[in-house]
Amino acid sequence: MSKNEMLAMLSEKRQKCIVYTRVMGYHRPVESFNVGKTGEHKQRKQFIQH
Repeated sequence: MSKNEMLAMLSEKRQKCIVYTRVMGYHRPVESFNVGKTGEHKQRKQFIQH
């Protein structure tokens, strides 16, 4: 069974995940960004704090 087939079977059990990021000192959902800001967010490097 492929990944897409499994996702289709379990689609009713899935829920939307809202990603937040910190912008100018406050948290904001990424889905509300305009096209330019979305592109900037995709180019950011992710850091893992040890």
